[in-house]
Amino acid sequence: MKDCGPAGRPAAGADPQKRDQILDGAKKVFMQKGFDAASMNDITREAGVSKGTIYVYFQNKEELFAALIETERARIVASARHALDEDEPVRTALFQFGVALVTGMSAEYTVQAMRTVIGVIDRMPGLAVRFFAAAPESGYTVLKSYLDRNVAEGTLIIEDTGFAAQQFLSLCSAGIFKHRLFGVLANPPESQQIERTVRAGIDMFMAVYASEKH
Repeated sequence: MKDCGPAGRPAAGADPQKRDQILDGAKKVFMQKGFDAASMNDITREAGVSKGTIYVYFQNKEELFAALIETERARIVASARHALDEDEPVRTALFQFGVALVTGMSAEYTVQAMRTVIGVIDRMPGLAVRFFAAAPESGYTVLKSYLDRNVAEGTLIIEDTGFAAQQFLSLCSAGIFKHRLFGVLANPPESQQIERTVRAGIDMFMAVYASEKH
């Protein structure tokens, strides 16, 4: 049961719509001004809430930014996970998963967020730890579970599915992720480039890990 205040209203800090409203405003401000230049006053104006309200949900700008990162990561993972839920051949499922994940990773907001974390890592190491900490569900954990199932079914032969999952993620984002992060690719890549890269990654991955009968 959700926490509620008088007349059935959500208790302070427990209204998901209000929280999303604040996060939406914060995302616009961070995109426009960057992390360092953005202020909590900017965010309250953009979100259309009072300063008192915003501090009920988030203690400071760092916590707000971390929540944005976690929300965006969950959205990307949910989209990619769906590809692996389907009863599809391994190559098809991996292709759909890889395209969804790399598209999310190379999106403008995701890249800006990663650059921000790198830029503040010396003075705010906790933010970087939170960014890179293994979430209960991430692209890596979702893929590892999928590989574990296929190893059990005999479709794939993999000794270390955790390492193989990391390899797959690197193969699918080769020439895209780092190029976006460091500005070699100024804009998100076209879908054709992502699909070509993912297909090439799957060819290499399956050449090593597919069982002979597949």
